[in-house]
Amino acid sequence: VQLVESGGGMVEPGGSLRLSCEYTGLDYDVYTIGWFRQYPGEEREGVACITSSDDSKYYSDALEGRFTISRDSTKNRVYLQMNSLKPEDAAMYYCGLTTTRLLRAFGSRWYDAPFALWGPGTRVSVSS
Repeated sequence: VQLVESGGGMVEPGGSLRLSCEYTGLDYDVYTIGWFRQYPGEEREGVACITSSDDSKYYSDALEGRFTISRDSTKNRVYLQMNSLKPEDAAMYYCGLTTTRLLRAFGSRWYDAPFALWGPGTRVSVSS
């Protein structure tokens, strides 16, 4: 299984970006793909994730509804639409994989589930 992120770039505050996570070699029918971000010197933090079975979506409370995760199974991609970007959204963004069973076990703390198979990441910069 391989995940590859794309779509990062530099935008001004208030702008939008759509990140893409393309996955290949995934033979499982039930899985969860999540977006995480990482600031320099810090650990990854959960942004959003989506399940393959029923498209259940989970978000970080800190996003204030500005981001939307979606999935296109025909293209093997998971997207993260980011609107009203703020300077504090600037980070490396990664997508990772976990099983939906593990995700459900963590409940509201979905971001603590053991995601793995991280892609190389895509950088988001927000600056005027």
